[in-house]
Amino acid sequence: MPSPTTRSPGGSAARAASPEPRSLRPWQVQALQEYAARQPRDFLAVATPGAGKTTFALALAADLLGRRVVERVTVVAPTEHLKVQWAEAAARAGIPLDPAYSAGKGKTSSDFVGIAVTYAGVAVNPLALRIRTERFKTLVILDEVHHAGDALSWGEGVLEAFGPATRRLALTGTPFRSDVNPIPFVTYAPGPDGIPRSVSDFSYGYGQALADQVVRPVMFLAYSGEMQWRTRAGDEVAARLGEPLTKDLHAQALRTALDPQGSWVPAVLTAADRRLSEVRRHVPDAGGLVIATDQDSARAYATLLKKISGEKATVVLSDERGASRKIAGFAEGESRWMVAVRMVSEGVDVPRLAVGVYATTTATPLFFAQAVGRFVRARRRGETASVFLPSVTTLLSFAVDMEVERDHALGRRVADEDDLFAAEQDLLARAEAGDAGPDDEGSAFEALGSQARFDHVLYDGAAFGHEGEVHVGSEEEMDFLGIPGLLEPEQVRELLSHRQRARRRDELVAREADALTEVATHEQLAVLRRELNGLVAAWHHRTGQAHGLTHAALRKECGGPPAAVANAAQLTARIDRLREWATRQTS
Repeated sequence: MPSPTTRSPGGSAARAASPEPRSLRPWQVQALQEYAARQPRDFLAVATPGAGKTTFALALAADLLGRRVVERVTVVAPTEHLKVQWAEAAARAGIPLDPAYSAGKGKTSSDFVGIAVTYAGVAVNPLALRIRTERFKTLVILDEVHHAGDALSWGEGVLEAFGPATRRLALTGTPFRSDVNPIPFVTYAPGPDGIPRSVSDFSYGYGQALADQVVRPVMFLAYSGEMQWRTRAGDEVAARLGEPLTKDLHAQALRTALDPQGSWVPAVLTAADRRLSEVRRHVPDAGGLVIATDQDSARAYATLLKKISGEKATVVLSDERGASRKIAGFAEGESRWMVAVRMVSEGVDVPRLAVGVYATTTATPLFFAQAVGRFVRARRRGETASVFLPSVTTLLSFAVDMEVERDHALGRRVADEDDLFAAEQDLLARAEAGDAGPDDEGSAFEALGSQARFDHVLYDGAAFGHEGEVHVGSEEEMDFLGIPGLLEPEQVRELLSHRQRARRRDELVAREADALTEVATHEQLAVLRRELNGLVAAWHHRTGQAHGLTHAALRKECGGPPAAVANAAQLTARIDRLREWATRQTS
């Protein structure tokens, strides 16, 4: 693609340095070619976090400017920090944007080819931006376009301001929202069930990006443990994190785990810091990020990290003054930890992040995908991201579904907080304000204590571990925390499988040595059945094969009765066989 020269109204030349094709990733080249073939007014590009949406957008902008299809560029971003980040990236590409533009002043320096604004800023004065859009042939880049539906005023503002635009490029890494608000300038078409769904013009999912080594694979380390708390009525409750509980008890168990005064958070932060140390043996500047529920928790976690690591953590709170400077300083430095509420959950580019702790009660698919997206940007071969999280069914299902494509569906009924697509904006707003919500009043709930246990690792859709039998700080936990920081994905998978097999062999030897345990106990059989069922569920997510068909195929190959009455040796054989299938499929 040529490097065009654009000229501002004032006469000064600004060179829009379009990246050469060899510097673009194959998916970016393909997307540009599809755009060039169609030359559409509206184009929705869906690309997984870390894939390089910004580079693609700026390459397209440079081409359109160079061919005089457009004269100006307007970038709309979700936050003030991302607005500045866009301006910096555009400047490197030879497209100077003004991130300080405000609709109130109307004009900007003739040195700029365009502006960068926020969705909130558009909503304040959409008419001023509409006048600017009408005055010049304008390309509008709507970054993380799903935010245009965050509030009625935001969507209306975007429609009014950019209706006259010559070209509109919508970008997102998460093309689904947790409500039914339509996204401006996005096409919807009925699905098989009749529900309208967003239609992307180009999609590049996590699975594709992982196969192309554009992003890192993610290793999720789940921790359970015993929780104790006192309810509003004064009753003391004890439960295991991740066990089947009512909605209220589940929420209270999770909040107890995330209480910085308990033992769960310090244990998990210690484990995460050990993992970070192992990664830094091979990647010296690797950094870690803790995502907290609210500002008070974020400060408390930073204090714990200082005691654990001996190094002060960077604390980023919402869009506070200096937040962008803090993030940029951390991204460019080599310090170990950053703690944030939501500021870095979406779009923020800190490529050296390699270890994360998901220590927030916000549990929606959109937020989870955005948060994990902070860790997947690849810099070199062999890097694997590690994300620590509570052993909670909802979060574990999000982790397993990392490779599943989602579209924004209209007309989906939002039932309640248990609906995976329930609106999360009120939760996030309270978190930004440092308020965890009405149920968190001091009189309603009191965390009494917590203990952490290592549960298992989720990797490539499969579970490896021992279902909460491993004490934190033990050698068995270090078998997982000590995985080298640079390994090819297949090497990580084989290492996890090897350690799982070794652990199972040791357990079988121990049972055989004890005459009292010649017959597996009810508890041991239950552990094996849970492991088998988890692997069958992961195989379903990967292949689409129904659970019953998978169980039947395993019985055919390994023999034995149904899983409900199979013995330990038969269950173990089926577990090993299913892992062999997964290894063959990915090799």
